[in-house]
Amino acid sequence: MIRHAKISKISVQICLAVAAALACSPIAVQAQQAPTERDIAIYAGLHAAAANGEVAEIEKLITDGENPNIQDANSRTPLLVAAFRKHYAAVEALLKRGANANARDMQGFDILTLAAVNNDMQLLKLALAGGADPRKVTGPLDGTALISAAHLGHVEIVRALIDANAPLDHVNRMGWTALIIAVMLGNNSKGHIETVDLLVKAGADAEIKDRQGTTALGHARARGYQDMITILQAATGRKT
Repeated sequence: MIRHAKISKISVQICLAVAAALACSPIAVQAQQAPTERDIAIYAGLHAAAANGEVAEIEKLITDGENPNIQDANSRTPLLVAAFRKHYAAVEALLKRGANANARDMQGFDILTLAAVNNDMQLLKLALAGGADPRKVTGPLDGTALISAAHLGHVEIVRALIDANAPLDHVNRMGWTALIIAVMLGNNSKGHIETVDLLVKAGADAEIKDRQGTTALGHARARGYQDMITILQAATGRKT
């Protein structure tokens, strides 16, 4: 009975933490604001060229002196606009001509995080090749591209970011690491289980606790996620 009461208490704490986070702060998927049709209609210069994927026009405008990092009303640079619109050739042209690969929009997102959220490997590769830094803090929750990818269970993106030396144990404003968020906000899908496994094998610290004092293993136990429990139990206690 004592054990059951303890687990129930943890479950309540988890539910309250998740509810508070979702009520107070936008999750990456919701917070990213692509240019609207109205935005696109009023764009001019590089923003218009980026929105339409016009590589030759991008090259001409920058050659003629237009600032590749000019921002729209939502702090989107032409690079961010091209990334939102999946105009990869335009993304590459902008990066080659001085666009800041780490520029962030008003919500704090960069193109690397856009790639992570959208499971867009082509954009991710272009971003990394163009100088995007996977260690940068992004988004309204002060997360990282890796945290966003782990949240959504985007396994290949997670793998690529780990290979690019993304910080494994960054703690966001809610007190969550990529490992914790993969368990707590995942749905025990195959992708989330693989994400947990990748993070653990890469050396993510399974002992980190969230603000309620719960580790990733504690969250997995509270939900009955047996595959994750097995992975995390093997990682528990390996760091001193």
